[in-house]
Amino acid sequence: MKKHYLLLASLAVSSALCGGPWIFSQTTPANSTALFQVPFVGCASDGQTGPLAAPTGESKKFAVSAAAAQRLAYYKAQYGPSVLAPRGWHCFSTYGSNGGSLSVSPDPIDSKMLFSDAWKGFAGQVIEISVSSGGTSGRFEVAKVIARVFPAYKKFAQNVIAEGLEPASDFPFGPYPSDKLTDRGTNIVEFETPANTQGLGTDSRLQANASPIDGVAIIAGTDTDLIQLSARVSAKDRDLIPLIVKQVESEAANATQ
Repeated sequence: MKKHYLLLASLAVSSALCGGPWIFSQTTPANSTALFQVPFVGCASDGQTGPLAAPTGESKKFAVSAAAAQRLAYYKAQYGPSVLAPRGWHCFSTYGSNGGSLSVSPDPIDSKMLFSDAWKGFAGQVIEISVSSGGTSGRFEVAKVIARVFPAYKKFAQNVIAEGLEPASDFPFGPYPSDKLTDRGTNIVEFETPANTQGLGTDSRLQANASPIDGVAIIAGTDTDLIQLSARVSAKDRDLIPLIVKQVESEAANATQ
């Protein structure tokens, strides 16, 4: 099970927050798309320098329908990536020298469990966004995903394999047979890992179960970092997945400008 951590000095994968009250236009239909605000939810975290309290923040605007905005919240820890997820969920973040991860779930998250070698991963609904740093020991996770779905970055994976610190068999080239992939450029791949199968979705803290895992993998930054979203939600919330993916892609783009 991979564990993501992120250096405090290079943790930002977010754009500026937008202020103002959380108010919907009285004249805008509930299913139309405009800039609507969703509430900010701060997430506690723990990692390389110890526990960090949940930050405070202002609501943030997104180009979603009023109906969707009423179901979403914007989750963020003190450092590291942020993510949209269903309103009212629990969240916790880990960070360290090789990457960082933010997990959001309808079930309470036991922070001690996240650091336990005996833990096998999330078995239920969860949305996880992680960053693996290509310039630190996070490069091994970056190289494994590159080998799967980013042929334009093949040389990076080959260089990591050539170090000889992990066997070449840990870096199989080519996509998982069951994954459904949609390329959005040389550095962005959206994916769906079907139910009860192994794929990009389970290359995370999510175990396979009877529900699919949707997400996106992004290569970004001068250090060839990996940003990965893996989301498993209930059938009634799957319509939110495209909005969640879009937010991750947008913030990754803003962070590299």
